[in-house]
Amino acid sequence: MRINVKTMFLLAGLLCAPYAAQAEETQWGWLGSFTRQKEVNPVNNKVYQEECGSCHFAYQPGLLPSQSWEKLLNDKALADHFGDNAELDADTLKEVRAFALENAADKSYYKRARKIAKSTEGGEAPLRITEVRYIKRKHNEIPEKMIKGNKDVKSLSYCDACHTKAKDGMYDEDAVRIPNYPDWDD
Repeated sequence: MRINVKTMFLLAGLLCAPYAAQAEETQWGWLGSFTRQKEVNPVNNKVYQEECGSCHFAYQPGLLPSQSWEKLLNDKALADHFGDNAELDADTLKEVRAFALENAADKSYYKRARKIAKSTEGGEAPLRITEVRYIKRKHNEIPEKMIKGNKDVKSLSYCDACHTKAKDGMYDEDAVRIPNYPDWDD
């Protein structure tokens, strides 16, 4: 039995797929199209999790493009981070910024992150995840009373209020439970 070169590369790609999925951009980055994950890369950086998660849900970098993270993660922007002072020392900022930029939507192989990146191309980089066209479209059928009028949700910015697996980077509709509206998905 003879195996041609294309078949050998395909087999090699399939054997290496689990390793490529663990590291977004490595020497195996070209395997991205074979190993694309469904959602967004979960936060796996302890410093990012601690610093960002101390005030709000530690949003996965794959929810915004790198241009947005560049605007959000600098000394001036952090001094007035949506009305709060979120300044970081230089080393911490360097690590948080590097993690966000390396895992931004436009650098990701995760499918949902790629959709977010595509929806932000060509326009002004959003500063809020709730400004991303893709995210707005995914939430457009939810009545305002279930979000803003819901004391346990308040805003789309509280992703983890409804997305029960948000911490794991999973935003699939099957894992959505809107507080105070148990029959919404029926």
